[in-house]
Amino acid sequence: MASIMTNAAALTALQSLNATQKSLDTTQSRISTGYRVSQASDNAAYWSIATTMRSDNQAMSTVSDALGLGASKVDTAYTGMNSAITTINQIQQKLTASYGQTDASKEKTQVEIAALQKQLQAYADGATFSGTNMLSVSTASGTAADVKVVSAFNRSAAGAVSISTIDVNVESIKLYDAGAAPTAKGILDTARLGTTGAAVTTASNPTLGAAAAATDTYSVASLAIFSGTTAASDTQIQQMMNVVDAALKGMTTAATKLGAAKSSIDLQKTFTSSLMDSIDRGVGQLVDADMNKESTRLQALQVQQQLGVQALSIANGSSQSILSLFRG
Repeated sequence: MASIMTNAAALTALQSLNATQKSLDTTQSRISTGYRVSQASDNAAYWSIATTMRSDNQAMSTVSDALGLGASKVDTAYTGMNSAITTINQIQQKLTASYGQTDASKEKTQVEIAALQKQLQAYADGATFSGTNMLSVSTASGTAADVKVVSAFNRSAAGAVSISTIDVNVESIKLYDAGAAPTAKGILDTARLGTTGAAVTTASNPTLGAAAAATDTYSVASLAIFSGTTAASDTQIQQMMNVVDAALKGMTTAATKLGAAKSSIDLQKTFTSSLMDSIDRGVGQLVDADMNKESTRLQALQVQQQLGVQALSIANGSSQSILSLFRG
């Protein structure tokens, strides 16, 4: 039936053209943004997952920065500890050389030992990074607080977030503690028994030149083989050597702990970087547009659009043929 009120062919062609235009708009949007899912209306589930993972990745970027800061703190302490170990070895050498010396020679050696003790303190005080010093602390009471390095941002299956840390036990590696009432002093300023080198809480300062006692204590930070006009006896020097050797063992253990913490931080930095790359790839697979596919689709839709316009033009032209029915 020919009708001038309803052009079914034109309506069909228009619907097809509108559908083609909508698909074309979608394809052009994907090409311009690079995303197949750029907003929630494109795919609510994928958009939600991608948004959450992008947020997690930003948090992991902050974790990576924190790991870099933590690595610098630990590395600074490690450098200070190594320098202190070298210096305490020199003190041990001076004590060994002073064994059996005359009082005059011990007096000269004491000047060198005092200079090395000041250097030990300087190393510990100088091992500071971003306000953190693990070697020279001041604990008002109790034990020194651990240094915590943020190492991971975690999200559980239920969506709950948490933070993991790599903890450095400062109490076990500190060299000096100038606090009022710490539970224990540092490795170098704590009192140690001259007989065994074991750390004790109560000091019993010896009298230089007197007979050595089993309860005599020394600390690496303050030991002296000559004071005033009196030199230490060889037995007392032997006790000092025991104390220095015990402190050296403690420093070696502390350096090992710092080295282990540094390795853990470096491993975690590598893992975090790889994890961030994996998340980026995963998000990309969910929401990124396949540009090869979209470019091919764009060309096809452009052809469809041209054909649709042509079909609509033909359909609209059919009504003109009705006029021929009324011509004489």
